[in-house]
Amino acid sequence: MTARARVRAPELVGRGGWLNTGDNQLTLADLRGSITILDFWTFCCVNCLHVLDELRELEERHRDTVVIVGVHSPKFVHEAEHQAVADAVERYEVHHPVLDDPELATWKQYAVRAWPTLVVIDPEGYVVAQHAGEGHAHALEKLVTRLEKEHAAKGTLRRGDGVYVPPEPVATDLRFPGKALALPGSGHYLVSDSTRHALVELAADGESVVRRIGTGERGLADGDAATARFSEPQGLALLPGGEVIVADTVNHALRRVDLETGRVTTVAGTGRQWWQGSPTSGPAREVALSSPWDVAWFEDRVWIAMAGVHQLWTYDPAADRIEVAAGTTNEGLVDGYAADAWFAQPSGLSAAGSRLWIADSETSAVRWAERGTDDDGDEGYVIRTAVGTGLFDFGHRDGPAGQALLQHPLGVTALPDGSVAVSDTYNNALRRYDPASGEVTTLATDLREPSDAVVVDGDIVVVESARHRLTRMHLPEEAVRVEAVAHRTRRAATDVAAGPFRLDVVFSAPAGQKLDERYGPSTRLLVSSTPPELLTEGAGKGTDLFRDLVLDPGVSEGVLHVSAMAASCDDDPANPYPACHVHQQDWGVPVRLTATGDSRLALVLAGLDEPDGR
Repeated sequence: MTARARVRAPELVGRGGWLNTGDNQLTLADLRGSITILDFWTFCCVNCLHVLDELRELEERHRDTVVIVGVHSPKFVHEAEHQAVADAVERYEVHHPVLDDPELATWKQYAVRAWPTLVVIDPEGYVVAQHAGEGHAHALEKLVTRLEKEHAAKGTLRRGDGVYVPPEPVATDLRFPGKALALPGSGHYLVSDSTRHALVELAADGESVVRRIGTGERGLADGDAATARFSEPQGLALLPGGEVIVADTVNHALRRVDLETGRVTTVAGTGRQWWQGSPTSGPAREVALSSPWDVAWFEDRVWIAMAGVHQLWTYDPAADRIEVAAGTTNEGLVDGYAADAWFAQPSGLSAAGSRLWIADSETSAVRWAERGTDDDGDEGYVIRTAVGTGLFDFGHRDGPAGQALLQHPLGVTALPDGSVAVSDTYNNALRRYDPASGEVTTLATDLREPSDAVVVDGDIVVVESARHRLTRMHLPEEAVRVEAVAHRTRRAATDVAAGPFRLDVVFSAPAGQKLDERYGPSTRLLVSSTPPELLTEGAGKGTDLFRDLVLDPGVSEGVLHVSAMAASCDDDPANPYPACHVHQQDWGVPVRLTATGDSRLALVLAGLDEPDGR
């Protein structure tokens, strides 16, 4: 084996400074002697949230040898605001230091191209592994264990309590609430108190606590209101029989709540995250889910915004079955027949008549599903877009829907007049889309990360997630005048050459694993572009982790969309049932065609991590 040159880890810099360090400004020298894992994340990204959850167990098990450092690297303008980052660190219970890097300085130093990306630095300050995407917890555990042994023997491992300093807790009745539901008859509200892992029933004033459902501790446990546990619950839907379905997001489950008794039962999901190749239909308790973010009762079943896999699913309580309703798992904005449509973290649902409205957060879009017919004349669902253009364009602009811009909306609410209120989360605003006129207007500004809204007696009650409260307001007759702003993703474009172009996804199975080829090809690659004309050859699916493309010289710039997956399993001949692992990542790489650009692009799915650590 050829020895690989050791790469010294670049310094950690970010204009926003540090969080969770007690105001200490850390350097790599402060981390010397520890195994450091850099987690490049941004709080809009559901895959990043999955990785946060994957790291919790490793973080606890190796607390005296491992320091995880979150490097917050924003996609949206709102995510570059320091207070928004501080809120996200608390919201998602990040219990390690976080560097706020609004200008992507450290991102560029480490040549990162995707959220999330993990970089492992050994106790001597050298980079030993890089992994893009999620699903790497098992590989990290093995690598950390090996590095502990090696550096303990060398005398370069330092054990200790680490550098994490928890912030002071704040006493509020709600903490980063997610969604709300108006309860019939009583005038009360049921609110998902997401950061406190519970549901809260509020009186009609929207402030007085009537009861709490759940212990407030993260977990998955059925039982009465005092013993049940949730993990970052979000969406709520009222069933015709009066019970409530809860999207228990981080538990990857649907829960049912009996409002009379407060009893909680699990009705769908296994408690484990869905991975490519897993079943997509069947008995509801036997099919895994992936970060269900919202739920709505529509056409005699519960529809689920399955943010973690960019799809819509349905749960039929009568048949006790669950299945995919729309989406391919590819991330993007593609309309059409439900089975062919692309979504990007659908996070809000609202049913109105024959339409199901959808807040498609990562494309900053409002979309809808309704019945239609396919090319064969068979009836099914079609997906249409009202507002939004794709993954990289966002802003705050009113006007005709085709020109209007939103910024990562998390909620939609059907209004009595047939229009739709949009919780335009990262614009801190409440917007309105009117299908009759095709216009988008602004109803209110100066909200703090609104994530949902409900209509009550002609008023609208908004969940101000980052103000930890419900805010009631009259629906205004006139729009608020807002100066229009438009943005594109903050990442710099990569200069590439027109014509023949080679795309390589770098993947090597982690130490102790091999490619899992028992049931056919172990890898998958999907390539597309925005605009589609950028690629004259090479778009589509394949099983090789490389692709020869041809870029059209007539297109000056665009985005290459790359989705890669690799399956590996433990390489232990003595074990007849080796553990298997899926590594997957989506990239959106902005490119600019220039005469001096590169004719090859390499994207790292997993690399380095050689047995000798070099």
